[in-house]
Amino acid sequence: MRFVLALASLKFTPVGLVLLGIASVAVYKFDHGATPWLALPLFLLAINLIAAVATNGVFRKQMPLLVFHLALIVLVILAAVGRLTYLKGNAEITEGAVFSGLKDVDAGPLHQGRIEDVAFINEGFDIEYMAGPILDRIANRVRWRDASGAERVAEIGHNMPLTLHGYRIYPTSNKGFAPVFAWRPASGNPMLAAVHLPSYPANASGQALAWRPAGAAEELWVMLDIAETLIAEDKPSHLRLPANQKIVLRQGQERTEMQPGDTITLPDGQLEYQGLRTWMGYRFYYDWTIPWMLAACAVGVLSLSWHFWRKFAATPWNRDNA
Repeated sequence: MRFVLALASLKFTPVGLVLLGIASVAVYKFDHGATPWLALPLFLLAINLIAAVATNGVFRKQMPLLVFHLALIVLVILAAVGRLTYLKGNAEITEGAVFSGLKDVDAGPLHQGRIEDVAFINEGFDIEYMAGPILDRIANRVRWRDASGAERVAEIGHNMPLTLHGYRIYPTSNKGFAPVFAWRPASGNPMLAAVHLPSYPANASGQALAWRPAGAAEELWVMLDIAETLIAEDKPSHLRLPANQKIVLRQGQERTEMQPGDTITLPDGQLEYQGLRTWMGYRFYYDWTIPWMLAACAVGVLSLSWHFWRKFAATPWNRDNA
C-alpha cells in the first residue's frame, strides 16, 4: 500500500513531466526517430494518475470526477501506445503506376500494420494555381479495390485522404514530370522505367538528374527541355505537360536529343523514349489510436461539464441581498 501511495504522490508527477520534457526535446533534436521515447514518460504519468484515483476516496464519492480522470488515464495510455505503433512515410508514384512501397519511413517499434497489403493506382492529378503563383487546389485521382474486390475510383486531396487498411494516404505538393523509357539491355530482360525528375515548379530551372538503367555500366544524364511557361505568375493557371516533350540525354561526351518514340543504341543496350508522364508524392500516416483518443476527449469534456453543472446547480444563481 505504501508503494501505491508513493506512486500516487504529487512528488512523482514532476518526475514524469520532466522526463516528458526531455523526450520532447529529443524528438525536436533528433527528428521523428526519437518519437517512441515519449512513450515511457506518458506511461509513468498514467501510472501516477491511476494510483491517485485508486487511493483518493474523493474520486469514488464524485462520479463525474471519477469518469473524467478515467478518461484522462485512457487518453494518456493511448498517447503512449500511439507513439509505439504509429507510422509515417512517403512515396512517389508515376502516373498510371501502382504503389510499390514506402521511402523515408518513420515508425514506432511495435508497428504491426499491413502496408504490404496497400495497393492503389495513381491515375493522375489536376493542380490549380492562383496568381503568384500560389498553390490553390490538388485533386489526385486514384483507383483501388475495396475489401469485396470491387474496383473503386475517387479524387483525394490535402484534406480528403484515401484510407486503406488503416493508412491515411494524402497527395502532397511534391510532384513533377517523369520521362518513361523502354530499356532493352544487351544481357537481361527488357523493362520499363520512369525517371522522376526533380519536383516541379520548386525546381523549374533544374529538371535534370543522373540515372543508370539496370545493367548499364555508366550513368545517363537526363534533362527535360522545357521551353514554355507552364505556370503563369500573373493569373490563375493549371499545371500541364509541356507541348514539346523533348529530352536531352548525355552519356560521357555524347549528347542526344529525343522526342517520344525515338530510340538510341548505347554500349549496354537499346533505349526507347516512350513519352512524358507525371509523378505524385504521397504522405502515409497510420495511428489507430486517434478515434479512441477523440472518444476519450469527448467523455472527459462531458464528465467535467457534468461535474461543474452539479456544483453550480447546488448553489442558487440569484441571491437576495436585501
